[in-house]
Amino acid sequence: MVKASVPCMNSGDKETSYGTCSLPQEIVLPKARPILEDTIKDMFSNVSSTDCIKVADLGCSSGPNTFMAISIVVDTFHEMCQQAQLKTSPEFQVFLNDLPENDFNNIFRSVASFTDRIKKGKGDKFGLCFVTGVPGSFYGRLFPNRSLHLVHSSYSVNWLSKACISFHVPDGIGNNKGSVYMAESSPPNVFKAHSRQFKEDFSTFLKLRSQEMIPGGRMVLTFNGRSNLYPSKQDDDWKLQLAKSLYDLVVEGIVKEADADSFNIPMYAPYKGELCEIIQKEDSFDLDKLEVVQINWGPRDVLTNEDFEFDKYQRGQKTANSVRAITEPMLASHFGEDILDKLFTGLAKYEAERLGYKLTSIVVSMKKK
Repeated sequence: MVKASVPCMNSGDKETSYGTCSLPQEIVLPKARPILEDTIKDMFSNVSSTDCIKVADLGCSSGPNTFMAISIVVDTFHEMCQQAQLKTSPEFQVFLNDLPENDFNNIFRSVASFTDRIKKGKGDKFGLCFVTGVPGSFYGRLFPNRSLHLVHSSYSVNWLSKACISFHVPDGIGNNKGSVYMAESSPPNVFKAHSRQFKEDFSTFLKLRSQEMIPGGRMVLTFNGRSNLYPSKQDDDWKLQLAKSLYDLVVEGIVKEADADSFNIPMYAPYKGELCEIIQKEDSFDLDKLEVVQINWGPRDVLTNEDFEFDKYQRGQKTANSVRAITEPMLASHFGEDILDKLFTGLAKYEAERLGYKLTSIVVSMKKK
């Protein structure tokens, strides 16, 4: 039985919802696309004669990014079917997984437009695509034995399983005062506790997926990662600024210091060597490819014009909204909702004063043994 689950993102379509503000996730997928496409092309000869290809996207959340990875999968298969001059293509069974609290109704409302786009763009000879929602934690079993051909997940396996309902500090990091995460300034035991929990979680994740995937099945995972073996200022991104804003509220008497000290963001950004070691030790998958990519975060709207500079307020507010989209539920659970506007106003001010920086991401492609 899974004792804990990773947190959900802000649902809906408001200004600070995940669907509106999931910019890093939207940016990283084009960076990961070449590996995902190559993985599909490599597995094509083994599945092209299959009647139905079963694909799972784990931690799909809800918003415009939900169907991005699945669209790449479908588009690449269509391209390969055309190159192979197949008269018909396989059908697709797509499983979209997230926690039960995820806004699945919003996803279901988008299914028709997704399938209509496929039909209009690829014609009647292209296989039908059936979409199913699968609520549940990916730290437990989700699918029958040997049922999946391809598994994808982006920025989800970073979340640790020990994210209890109140998001208290997990075992071993009770002295991480002044921080809300594993920062460069954190004591060594904080890093060790996070690393130990991630190794346990990721090993469990690999074991469970290996049971659910066919032999030779493929898995592509994207992680928010570290650029160095140990935490460094280069990797102290928004979480460091969020801690500053939170402890400003402590100084103002709005938040109790004990409450701030007991809050920890239950996620872990691994180093590439850690991923290789865990995959090899768990031994259910062969590591095919691992690539480290950098994405911009901060002053540039990289989706429209990389040379366009926002003014300082817009830049800070945009970053604060993106952070709020992924942290508000856990912050509200721990501190209540009354502090949130002031907390993220402070975060926006801190981010406005920063120069743009890059986030490290790691894309991994694996093959089931």
